[in-house]
Amino acid sequence: MRIIINKSELIEAIAADADITKVAAKKALESFVSNVTSALKQKDGKVSLVGFGTFSVAHRAARQGINPSTKAPIKIAAKNVAKFKAGSDLANAVMGGKKK
Repeated sequence: MRIIINKSELIEAIAADADITKVAAKKALESFVSNVTSALKQKDGKVSLVGFGTFSVAHRAARQGINPSTKAPIKIAAKNVAKFKAGSDLANAVMGGKKK
């Protein structure tokens, strides 16, 4: 069974768990996303939430790629990308509570 949760469902869940209004939950979620984004924009930005995980920025070097339609080589520009590494508590929960 595949479960997908979208932003509005997450807001509803936060509101229910924290016993707050959906408006307050939406503000809290948007504030979290905004603050993580701001931190990652800083030089060497990183956000660590112990047990949950770490958001960071990784640099991808320029590289050669292939256009899948034409099979022609293309240049893919260098760029920075957001990364997330799950913390031990989250990783264990996803594995069904098993230790690595």
